[in-house]
Amino acid sequence: MLDISSEKKIAVLIDAENTPHSILDFALKEISKHGHLLAKRAYGDWSTDQLKNWKAPLNELAISPVQQFSYTQGKNSSDAALIIDAMDLLYSGKFDAFALISSDSDFTKLASRLKESEIYVFGVGRKSTPIAFRNACDDFMYTEVLKSRYGEDEPDTAANTKPSKSNNKNNAVSVRNKLRMNTKLVKTLREAVSEYADAAGWSSLALCGSLIKRQYPDFSAKNYGFANLTNLIEATELFDVQKRKGSGFSAFHIYVKDNRK
Repeated sequence: MLDISSEKKIAVLIDAENTPHSILDFALKEISKHGHLLAKRAYGDWSTDQLKNWKAPLNELAISPVQQFSYTQGKNSSDAALIIDAMDLLYSGKFDAFALISSDSDFTKLASRLKESEIYVFGVGRKSTPIAFRNACDDFMYTEVLKSRYGEDEPDTAANTKPSKSNNKNNAVSVRNKLRMNTKLVKTLREAVSEYADAAGWSSLALCGSLIKRQYPDFSAKNYGFANLTNLIEATELFDVQKRKGSGFSAFHIYVKDNRK
């Protein structure tokens, strides 16, 4: 049985009028990796045609719909309802984290206010989400990346064909070159490694990852097609990677070094 007291207690608030219902399942799966979803609410005017296809996913995922009629044409009253509920949930003292699912920059102030109360804030939205909202969150996930990871795979006509070693090598070189051409990525990784480098140039990858996440909440190795930061940094071939035996429950710790030095 799940010990709720040992998990993050998360409230999930969804801006239905600014979110496609097709990503709900993927978003909840990803957020649930970080804790227990105690509250799941979606806000919108359910009398409109825009939200007519939401009934099935709301029922299947046990999300509570919150009705909010638009008082004035062109104005989104559901945003205000979401914000008011968020503050009520905050003051209840029951939650350690909030997940705000929207691509609307109007929730930037809400995310900042929750963080001021030492509440961890997850954001989920499109890549086009304004940077102010992304940076106001502790961790921002792109819906396009979630859909790519959790969505149904395209039919593989060559499923029974084993790739040759030469093809694997060529693919690795292609990926490496593509990553190296991303100057922002390379600069971000090198600056983080440099920040924690010891006298010999080695840095704890865990510390580097934490720094990058604080600086860029929307950063994730998954955005580049990798399961974790270790795989991403190895693929660039710009760093030496060393595994050192750990203690206790940790089998090993990973250290990295800029191989220019």
